[in-house]
Order: sequence, then structure tokens, then C-alpha cells
Amino acid sequence: MPEDLLTHQDTHLKVLRLLEINPQMNQRELAAALGVSLGKTNFCLKALLDKGLLKVHNFQNNKHKLAYAYFLTPAGIAEKTTLAKRFLQHKVQEYEQLRAEIESLQREVDIGGTQMPL
Repeated sequence: MPEDLLTHQDTHLKVLRLLEINPQMNQRELAAALGVSLGKTNFCLKALLDKGLLKVHNFQNNKHKLAYAYFLTPAGIAEKTTLAKRFLQHKVQEYEQLRAEIESLQREVDIGGTQMPL
């Protein structure tokens, strides 16, 4: 899977997870939590809204006028589960590769006569 697609999916998963916990999180808070720009956060939210994974509720009676709440739709909940499964599979694969590399390096060190406990 291409790296930028993984990054894109990881960002969507993080957004869905954060908004599931705190639907009233504003875009600045979301951007800070994600460690990305406000523009990227806005772009991501628009994509999730366009896909029908989120719905937005505007509290017009609120004194802040720009108060929104983002709710996961049933499709959003299903997509979050799918993305979480893919993310977990990818991380397990990374872990297995790293573990194999560590074992290989450990054998090299052991052959060289210096043992390093793990």
C-alpha cells in the first residue's frame, strides 16, 4: 500500500477516533491533537463529511455562533472500524519486520563475541 495512502487513512482514523470521543472539538483543537495544519484538518473534515462519515450540527443559538459538533454516522463508525483494522495489520507487520531485524542484529553481535541482552 502506498505510504501517502497509509498516512491519509491514518489521519482519517485519528480524526474519527478524536471526534467520537469529543464531538464538540473545534478545528484548531483537532489540528493541534493531530499535529497537522488547520488547512489539512479542514480538508480532512470536508472529505469525511462528503463521504457521509461525519455529520455536523451547528449550534446557531450559541453565543459563539461558530460552535459545531461533529458526529460519526453509522457509515463513519463502520469506516473507523475498517481503518482501525488496516492500521493494526500494518503496525503488526512493521513490528514483525522490526523484530526480525533485531534478531538478525543480535545474531551478528553474538557471532562477533559480544552478547547484548535484550
